[in-house]
Amino acid sequence: MTADAKADEIRGRTQGTAPVPLSVLDLVTVGSGHTATDALRTSVALSRLTESRGFHRYWVAEHHSMPGVASSSPAVILAHLAAHTHRIRLGSGGVMLPNHAPLVIAEQFGTLEAMAPGRVDLGLGRAPGTDGATAAALRRTERLNEGADDFPQQLAELTRFLDDDFPDGHPYRRIHAIPGPVQSTSPGGVQSTHRPPIWLLGSSGFSARLAGVLGLPFAFAHHFSAQNTVPALDLYRESFQPSAVLDAPYALIGVSALATDDENEARRQVLAMGLNMARLRSGRPGLFPSPEEAEAYEFSPMEREFVSSWMTNIVHGTADEVRTGLDDLQKRTGADELMLVSHAHRGDLRLRSYELIADAYALPVLPAESS
Repeated sequence: MTADAKADEIRGRTQGTAPVPLSVLDLVTVGSGHTATDALRTSVALSRLTESRGFHRYWVAEHHSMPGVASSSPAVILAHLAAHTHRIRLGSGGVMLPNHAPLVIAEQFGTLEAMAPGRVDLGLGRAPGTDGATAAALRRTERLNEGADDFPQQLAELTRFLDDDFPDGHPYRRIHAIPGPVQSTSPGGVQSTHRPPIWLLGSSGFSARLAGVLGLPFAFAHHFSAQNTVPALDLYRESFQPSAVLDAPYALIGVSALATDDENEARRQVLAMGLNMARLRSGRPGLFPSPEEAEAYEFSPMEREFVSSWMTNIVHGTADEVRTGLDDLQKRTGADELMLVSHAHRGDLRLRSYELIADAYALPVLPAESS
């Protein structure tokens, strides 16, 4: 079964009135007038809040050279969050595999698994998570498609390192990713280690098909590729072949969702999201703008058209409006899990958004666990 035993058999049917498990995607947003330290403190508070309200997993995304996004090093952030949480699953949404040597990722996530046994996910993407020049600096090559084209081979190598099962005669046979399975084979009766489950991430058909063929769970970036969501999920399900890790397709989608106490405030915040994305798409990334900045900004006709289109894919409004929008999206896509990303200029607004959504679905308030 798995994909966390089908998200704990749809959260044990106890996750309030949510139709599927709800999860969190955190870009560690840095608003104008704020610092990365502020954003990381918000991430700790948000991970603890969403854990206490029964959200299933909390993922951090790898991005580079973007002033408004402080998540360039997911493994480091996840280690910090592991020290402040107890139940919620933690993972990458994702690590961009072509940016890193597979052995390094296996070591990093083996370390995370040792810190938080049984609750670490390894979500992998093949995009650079940045612009071309920064990707060249990360990958130490000007052939930027090289890493993406080799993605299946890199994935196979990473899986071998995680499982510690290179065959005899392979040049890496005597290399071990530590912490990892090699440490569970000592004669002292040490329990077998649980390695992080691999997810494939995507915004088009490539990863959807590959995840299906390999029998892996799949996460689709609906929040920035909404027009491809249904075709990609259809392709994933059509391509799916049962594997040792998953017996049936399991797909989550990332969704931009922002709930506020006031509908007008939601529109103001979403306009700031639109300005942020317009700047990013035009090669001018900066700190996440405030609603006041967005309202004062003189959008060009092209920018206004882009922002208007972009805002239609953000589920926003009061808690009840957001719930209705999420329910409709889940029915339309058949997603097995919804992973919510709430962008806002201020950390308290992000916290409030998840709290309102939890209340709208009557998610339980779980007792705190002692350290």
